[in-house]
Amino acid sequence: MSAPSTPGQDRIADTPLSRGAALAATGAKVGLNYLKHYARKAVRGESDPAILHQANATEVYATFSSLKGGPLKVAQMLSIDQNLLPPAYASLFAQAQYSAPPLSYPLVARTFRRELGRGPLDLFDTFSPEAAHGASIGQVHLATKNGHRFAVKVQYPGVAESLRSDLALVKPLALQIMGVEERDVAGFIREVETRLLEETDYTLELRRGLEIARACRSIPGLRFPRYYEELSSKKVLTMDWIDGKTLDTFADSDAPQDLRDRIGQALWDFYDFQMHHLRLFHADPHPGNFLVSGQTLAALDFGCTKQIDEAFYRANFRFLDPDLLHDDHALVVALENLNVLQPGDNDEFRLAMLTIVRPSVELLARPFREEFFDFGDSGFMRSIYDLGEQSRTDSILRKARGARGSPHSIYVNRAYFGLYSLLSRLRSRVRTARTAPEACAA
Repeated sequence: MSAPSTPGQDRIADTPLSRGAALAATGAKVGLNYLKHYARKAVRGESDPAILHQANATEVYATFSSLKGGPLKVAQMLSIDQNLLPPAYASLFAQAQYSAPPLSYPLVARTFRRELGRGPLDLFDTFSPEAAHGASIGQVHLATKNGHRFAVKVQYPGVAESLRSDLALVKPLALQIMGVEERDVAGFIREVETRLLEETDYTLELRRGLEIARACRSIPGLRFPRYYEELSSKKVLTMDWIDGKTLDTFADSDAPQDLRDRIGQALWDFYDFQMHHLRLFHADPHPGNFLVSGQTLAALDFGCTKQIDEAFYRANFRFLDPDLLHDDHALVVALENLNVLQPGDNDEFRLAMLTIVRPSVELLARPFREEFFDFGDSGFMRSIYDLGEQSRTDSILRKARGARGSPHSIYVNRAYFGLYSLLSRLRSRVRTARTAPEACAA
């Protein structure tokens, strides 16, 4: 198969100066949109903020999509929690999960020659010039060799080299969207940066994918692609092609309840085993990273994984203990162990924190306290959203200074929020009874 030219983005800004200029230009357009908004408000007495958000979201996402890498990854991460962003941002940023604008074939071929010393058609019998899927770090192509089909992920040029500078440039905008101060989240920013840098190393993704797949191979209803080291490098990753529907497409279909439950059970068991046995887990739980193939769930893309140590594990999952709900002293100690409560906190703040945390512990740990849990109950996720909004707007908590909690919590919380969101969308009823030893140990 020959493909000298195909539609798609034919270049990516690949220097800090050019990428910074693109983001600066976007910032100027966003500022202009704000001026227009306030001018309309001054003249007419009102101006619809939804129009402002739509205009700004369109500008921001267009730039993030063209730059790919760090900016697009930030959009992907922010899109997981639909309540974190204004609807216009949430809707557009969700596209970053698995449908970013593709690169043209010549750029893909150039990456192959640089990484593997040969072009795609020198290594495969056929190679689709158009990407089947595109995301923040790379895009996936369908290839064949000797009748076998492969999914070949090719990293966007310059992503790894520009990631640190990208994050420094995007950080002010992300902090503004989330409404937080940098000094209060410095440790969390470093944690995110570490994980994002790991995602640019496809050799690490291959090793982690193999490790998790081997450990989880006996989980019913779960499958993994086979990886091919001889056709992979730091920026090219080759694995089996798996046919199927992305998890959101499957969830929105007319699939029968028994299949929804089966797929949901495989997803729950997958995260349960990783978290409570491996202490190493797939930390990017968006629907584009899972395919429903027949009666099974295929787990894809192990670029973002997180390892947790025993000390953090015990401190974090201490909150699965139902006795904490009835023991203020034990709850305070548990919060101090995670650095959520700190020595200098006054009594008013501690009381406010306990008032927020107690219902949070009850709600978020509820699935673990029942043998079966019905994620089809829309009230469950609605309660989580409402509780998050209550915490975000609480006047006392908003005055808190300094980093709160452990940076390790970011990806654990992301994994469980993503898991709950996916199971809710699937409307699955799954067996959630604890099987891991010492999960609730003090």
